[in-house]
Amino acid sequence: MKRLFDLVLVLVAAMFLMLPTLIVALAVRLTSPGPALYWGDRVGRRNRIFKMPKFRSMRIDTPAVATHLLQNPDQWLTPIGSFLRKFSLDELPQLWSILKGDMSFVGPRPALFNQDDLIAMRTDTGVHELVPGLTGWAQVNGRDELPISQKVQLDAEYLQRWSLMFDLKILWMTALKVLARDGVSH
Repeated sequence: MKRLFDLVLVLVAAMFLMLPTLIVALAVRLTSPGPALYWGDRVGRRNRIFKMPKFRSMRIDTPAVATHLLQNPDQWLTPIGSFLRKFSLDELPQLWSILKGDMSFVGPRPALFNQDDLIAMRTDTGVHELVPGLTGWAQVNGRDELPISQKVQLDAEYLQRWSLMFDLKILWMTALKVLARDGVSH
């Protein structure tokens, strides 16, 4: 049921987001050297590594670590990187990952391949069995401001509470947060 929901929603979203996606891709290419997309190694279901696309909001020489671990992350942003992140436009290519089945609309955000502490904690709580999501319960309850242990606790709560109605609630809360730019890292 969840996979069917994802497929229907991604196809509908793709119809509405095709033109904005092309505009963002062009804007990225015109404002900084390098490709429009960044394909990062992320941890998926059962800790399997997959390539997740994002519009590149950071320079091509940025270290491959979580943004909050960078010293002065603003120095690594492209000219439109802050704008892309503020409105979560950098996330649009992840619709491809949803279509492929590497991701879902709702689930724990995919960890970076080198976030060993997060991966271990998710494995210990069974969260690694979930397909990662474009948004999730931890995302709508604090996003980047949360310590890893609290994110994992919220991910485990999602695992316990999952239902289609809960996913719809999280999607609604996500839309409100994106529109309000609440909790969005620059």
